[in-house]
Amino acid sequence: MTSTEPETQIKPQSNPQSKPQTETMAQAPTHLKRLVLTGFMGAGKSTIGRLLAARIGWNFLDLDAHLESRTNATIPQLFEQHGEARFRRLESTALASALGYSNIVLALGGGTPEDLTNRLLLEQTPGTFTVFLDAPFPVLFDRCMLQDIARPVLEDPAAAQLRFARRHPLYRRLAGLTIDTTDLSPEQTVEVLLATVFPPGPSPYL
Repeated sequence: MTSTEPETQIKPQSNPQSKPQTETMAQAPTHLKRLVLTGFMGAGKSTIGRLLAARIGWNFLDLDAHLESRTNATIPQLFEQHGEARFRRLESTALASALGYSNIVLALGGGTPEDLTNRLLLEQTPGTFTVFLDAPFPVLFDRCMLQDIARPVLEDPAAAQLRFARRHPLYRRLAGLTIDTTDLSPEQTVEVLLATVFPPGPSPYL
């Protein structure tokens, strides 16, 4: 997010039946072509991304899956074979490719915003709006533990929390909209996102 763009942060009120509070309004690009979801592991980027894409009739693309398809290797294999520095270069190339598509909801990898090249790509590609799905680390950690997915990064919770702390300000700075998903289901998060990003009345995207 550039310095001239206001950020929106959505936080759920204590009453689960009430609507989340909007602290500051942000405007999506007039000619919106892609919505990008960012956040730490456990944020629900892929789940929410698929639901959101279905609601607005767009395609969903997971950056990790896009990278794996382009390289014919899994993310763990890429790390093992090439190391993190080479992996990040491959990721940047995959991101540039993904941002060439229109009418997509794109879910980023948890570490994508750490690379300056990636942040510049997201900030400078016209028609792109980034949403940060936020929650405290303990909430995200518990969500991951409930999933039947191998996450080697979480084998050392203390190191994972430090990684989260390092990335969190980058997520915030990159996003035009921040949604606190602590007490929201994926479906509720989609509703909040739609109500905030798209103006009232008929929308060309819905």
